[in-house]
Amino acid sequence: MPATTTDRPPQGRVPAALAWGAAVAQPFLLLNATRTGPYRSTELRLFLTAVTVGLTLPLARRNPLAALGLLLAGLFAAATARPDAVLLYLPVLAADALVGRIAAVRPLRGLLPAALGALTVQVAAATYTTSGQDVFVSTVTALALALLTACLLGRSVRERRSHAAELRAATAAEAVAAERLRIARELHDVVAHSIGVIAIQAGVGRRVIETQPAEARNALATIEATSRETLAGLRRTLGALRGAAADGRPAPRDPAPGLADLERLAASTADAGVRVELRRLGNPDGALPAEVDLAAYRIVQESLTNVVRHAATAACRVTVERRTDTLLVEIADEGRGAPGGDGVGGYGLVGMHERAELLGGSLTAGPRPGGGFHVTAVLPLPAAASQSREGNAA
Repeated sequence: MPATTTDRPPQGRVPAALAWGAAVAQPFLLLNATRTGPYRSTELRLFLTAVTVGLTLPLARRNPLAALGLLLAGLFAAATARPDAVLLYLPVLAADALVGRIAAVRPLRGLLPAALGALTVQVAAATYTTSGQDVFVSTVTALALALLTACLLGRSVRERRSHAAELRAATAAEAVAAERLRIARELHDVVAHSIGVIAIQAGVGRRVIETQPAEARNALATIEATSRETLAGLRRTLGALRGAAADGRPAPRDPAPGLADLERLAASTADAGVRVELRRLGNPDGALPAEVDLAAYRIVQESLTNVVRHAATAACRVTVERRTDTLLVEIADEGRGAPGGDGVGGYGLVGMHERAELLGGSLTAGPRPGGGFHVTAVLPLPAAASQSREGNAA
């Protein structure tokens, strides 16, 4: 890793230096291009002009404002040599294109000085290449209209990009809200199950407390452990779910799945054409907090769905490692890389990130160095739950 970070800056500085060097040389070369050539060949000078204007393209991608300034300097220098007007058409069009790019990537306060400066230089250049007041006025009008068109096109591109970004943000927010609501419904099942266990054990304890004190103590211990785990899960999760709005759909009645259901999930994934290698490390048989168990299962489920839909591979690997205070879940495949839309901004990944963050954990997803895609989630195991499990084991 240190070698990589050390090598990258020089690799970035060399192209930048070349781009600046070519753009700075462009005004001098453009001036010579309009004045050289055997027998002052117009075709040759047009070719040389096109080549010299192209020298500004690398810098235009990095710094369009600087590229515009150097291009305008070359345009004015070439105009002072009073060449044929046709030789200046391409530099003028290139300057308009740069103004359009500035309009697309910069706010209005950065566009106006660039547009006015470009128009001023173009009008000044026209004084050297036109003769007669009528021709000069028509030339200035054409220059102004062309520049205005470039500005409008650039602003249109900027507005479309801004609108698209707003739509993506809104859709991502809706996906987060939907995921939170889904978690709320599943948490309802977890809480309902826990309360059911507590009610049954309380009834057992009430009936046998006088005749079988040992059974009553066991029932009370189960009630205590279950209630502690449930309360810990509620504290971590419900606060983050208060912003989710209900959509009127009834809560699901099926029991919440967990890592114990991974074999069944792997079998259904195999039916879809992807063989899943399951690896359980650490202490896989130990009990997990219900919300952690559910989140880990959903992360594996969504990842396997992405593998089936997008990875174009026949196998993948799922690793679940139980550590002292964390649960590590990793899904890796050797497919074709980022899973379609989910590779960068997909809403399946948004939901997985949301689940991990609600539990205080983290999730990373991205292409693997050797090819394929990987998802890694680290979910913390609360100390209260760990102590409760240790007490039950004792």
